Amino acid sequence: MSSAEVELRGVWHRSFGATRTDLLDGLLARLREPHRRYHTAVHVVWVLRHLQRLVDAERGRDGGADAAIDDDALRLAALYHDAVYDPTRADNEAVSARLAAEVAAELGWDAARCHDVHELVMATTTHQPTGTAQALLIDADLAVLGASPADYTAYMTGVRAEYAHVNADEWRLGRVAVLDSFLDSPTVFHTTLMQHEREARARANMSAERAALLR
Repeated sequence: MSSAEVELRGVWHRSFGATRTDLLDGLLARLREPHRRYHTAVHVVWVLRHLQRLVDAERGRDGGADAAIDDDALRLAALYHDAVYDPTRADNEAVSARLAAEVAAELGWDAARCHDVHELVMATTTHQPTGTAQALLIDADLAVLGASPADYTAYMTGVRAEYAHVNADEWRLGRVAVLDSFLDSPTVFHTTLMQHEREARARANMSAERAALLR
């Protein structure tokens, strides 16, 4: 078992207890799929780490507990946001969202909470949040955009490997469109902390990638 998987088991046990670890085993098996190069257990670990920082910062900014933040729902959504990841299909987030909601139901959560988990995962499709919790998850997921140049390059390399079935010209056009969608937005990130820490670096990283693709 990798160190990332050990960390994910710790998150699961702290949040959901020692029962139904069969559900976690199923998730870990998905994250080990051989076609994954970036969207692995390591990515999920980093999303969870960034998410905790963002939740703590949000609570500190508000001066106390925020009733809009359901910590365990956010963690479950983070765990499952890439549970289904097949670069040849366009509905990964939707299928992952359904799976996350099903897992929430298996854990005994009520219908409203299961729906919240579903909507959290679905928000990672467009990266346009409709509330605080969605903004926290989206920014944790996108944190790599504002990582160091070396870590950003590793991310780019991993994603390109996952899309090895796409030829160079199609990749270039598709990737530039994705980068432009972020660069044309007023802000890449939605939380104060990420805007302060990573906005400028994210724009520099993506601009450099875009220029390299168009050479």
